[in-house]
Amino acid sequence: MKRVIVIALAAVVLFMPAIASAQKLVFVVRHAERADAGMQPQTDPPLSAAGEARAQKLAVMLADAGVKDIFATEFKRTQDTAKPLSMKTGVAVEQVGSTDTALLIAKIKSHPNDVVLVIGHSNTLPAIIKALVGVDVAIADNEYDNLFVIVPATGTMTRIRY
Repeated sequence: MKRVIVIALAAVVLFMPAIASAQKLVFVVRHAERADAGMQPQTDPPLSAAGEARAQKLAVMLADAGVKDIFATEFKRTQDTAKPLSMKTGVAVEQVGSTDTALLIAKIKSHPNDVVLVIGHSNTLPAIIKALVGVDVAIADNEYDNLFVIVPATGTMTRIRY
């Protein structure tokens, strides 16, 4: 009996990389820096020069990550954050309403074997991350450099500053 358990565990360990590689990966980021920072807030501001540079950096970082789906809200700043990667990879940006977290989660889950990028806001990302892996995160209004790497199948999340 002990030998059977050891063989079963060895098989699981041996095949784990194959199983893990079939699981989707979700990148979650806040839009890059807004052009109205430090001024009277606008309803739908574009990106600042720093934001445009950050969007380009994100595109370089994820260009070879195998992103098959990009979801962004209806606002210019999320769309403009997604644009460089979309142009580089040819993956169209799908718009999902900023208040429709349930729809976004359903769309992510409808791509079980794909690598997905989600671009949202400081007040929407915590709910998205909580729905995907059950982890509570806080994002300050002045934080634009968080890249959350999520493996929903294992419930793991890594936060990278970029």
